[in-house]
Order: sequence, then structure tokens, then C-alpha cells
Amino acid sequence: MRKSHDLEQRRLAEKILKARAKFVLIQLPEGLKTYGPELAYSVENLGALAIVSADPCYGGCDLAISEAERLGADLLVHYGHTKMLEQKAFPTLYIEAKSRRPVKYAVTRALRLLQKWRRIGLITTAQHIQSLDEIRSLLVEKGKVVLIGDSGKLEHAGQVLGCDYSNALAISEDVECFLFVGGGRFHALGVSLATAKPTVVADPYEKKAFSMLEEVRVLLKKRWASIYEARKAEQIGVLIGLKTGQKRLDLAFRMKRMLENAKKRVTLFALREITPSTLMQFPTIHAFVNTACPRLSLDNAESFRKPLLTPNETLVALGKMSWEQLCQKGWFEN
Repeated sequence: MRKSHDLEQRRLAEKILKARAKFVLIQLPEGLKTYGPELAYSVENLGALAIVSADPCYGGCDLAISEAERLGADLLVHYGHTKMLEQKAFPTLYIEAKSRRPVKYAVTRALRLLQKWRRIGLITTAQHIQSLDEIRSLLVEKGKVVLIGDSGKLEHAGQVLGCDYSNALAISEDVECFLFVGGGRFHALGVSLATAKPTVVADPYEKKAFSMLEEVRVLLKKRWASIYEARKAEQIGVLIGLKTGQKRLDLAFRMKRMLENAKKRVTLFALREITPSTLMQFPTIHAFVNTACPRLSLDNAESFRKPLLTPNETLVALGKMSWEQLCQKGWFEN
């Protein structure tokens, strides 16, 4: 049976043999974990020992370097994301796992939702970058003007990450809306929040298309409610992520100073996994500021019983940024 993603097993084998790796840690995001045993067997057929990380993996910022070091591995293989971090601390092979799902049907379904706009910004994740030319051609045939942004910050033009929408922002003023091609809602939601432009999703996995307009409207109401509630908080926790690409100490310290200047009592918390059960252990804290992955504040907010603000939302709560400026600037700080 043909796999739905390109696992680049030949490239994996070449890397292992060239590096003479004897112990490999394989890290996969949730949607690719099912391939873990097969990849482990492939590695062991080359004479190396393989371990598959069963922990959650949230992106290219979440490299399992410390885990690989503790296990004594000599190579980390990270699937599903492009290189995000400039690190030389541990030998790491990135494999994007490009999707083999056809995109034409979902994009065709999206055309009816794009009827009132002519200038379209095209964005996707690493899994569908290879399909951008095909998608552009489909849209151009229908009379659309298609722009693909390239900020120079990411591996591919047109690519977005859960915390980096610079390619969308690079063309935001020149397009009327965005078409996101990929699975799920989070990235499309991020594009809408970052650019304040309508966003349509063409999902090749579910073979459907839909607008994010109503979902964005509902989320904005929830975010305003969280900001309003956090304004009343007297004791606030500032969260510091310990994952490789999420540890932003300077930002956390800056948030702490601002909150203390506003007469708030502030406690810094360091943690690898930000979960509702973890934060519930601190009942005297009335609200939290999340300096780690912004996805947690936006994608999973209803799971937390107390406000979990992004840094930009914290600025609104402190009166240093207006709600209108937040909607215009976006939820993702530079």
C-alpha cells in the first residue's frame, strides 16, 4: 500500500551510513507516529539501534535533543518539519515527510468560497510545498491573481509555521484573502489573526473546503474575554517553555517587569509541557502569560480554567496596546 507521506527512507539510510550512527532517536509529530515502528525496523536493518520517541512533538521548535543525549543516541531524526533552529549541539536530520495526497479536489471545492476575491495569497505547510505550482495554476485558470510570499525567514516560500506567518504578512497588503492548503484549522486561524484577512481552507485530507470567518469571530470574542478577566488578576504567572525552540527568557523577563510595574505580583514558572492540570497546581495564580508556543493560548484555550495570554494580549491587558492595534498587528510577537 502506497504511503500517504514520503518518508525519504533512502535518504535516512544514507545519513545513518555516512554518519556511522549506531543509535538513532526517531521523533515524529502526532499525524506521523503510526510510521514509527516501520522506520525503527528500517534503521535496525542497517545495523543501528533505534528508539521512537512517544512524547508529543509540536513542531520544529520541539527538538528532542535532551532526550537523545540522555539516551546516549548519536543521531536525532526529526520528521514532519523544516529546519527551524540553528543548533550544532547534536547531529540532527530533518525530513519534511511531504504529503502524497492530491490537492486538486479540495482546491476546486475552495473556488466557490473565493468567488468574490480576485487577488489571492497562497500559503501552506511544509507537507504541501511541492504542490504550490499546481495550485497556483488551478487558480490562475479561474482568473485569479495569485501571490506567494517569501519573507526569507522560512525554508520555503509560501510556508507558514504555527508561530511564524511572515510569508503571509509579506504579501498581506497586496491580496484580498488567503487560501491555506493543508489539514486542520490552526495554521489558517493563525493566518487570519496575523493578517486580519479572510482565510479559506482547502483540506486535501478531508477533501473539503471551508471559510475560517465564523471561527475567527468566535475566537476573537473568547480572547477579548480572557484579556478582560486577566486585567483584574492580582497574581500572575509567566510561563517559560523549556523545549529547545520555545525558551524565550528575555521575553519572559520583559513581561515580568511590565507586570510588576503595573503593581501585579508575578511568579516565573519553567516547564516543558503546558497543560491545564499542571497550571491547576497553583491556585493562587489568577492568570498566566505564555511566552512558549502561542498555539496553546489560541488553539486550546478553553481547556484552561484561567486566562492564558500571549505576550501581545498582555500588552492589551496592561493598556500598552489597544484591541484595535492587536487585531491589526496580530497575535504573534516578533
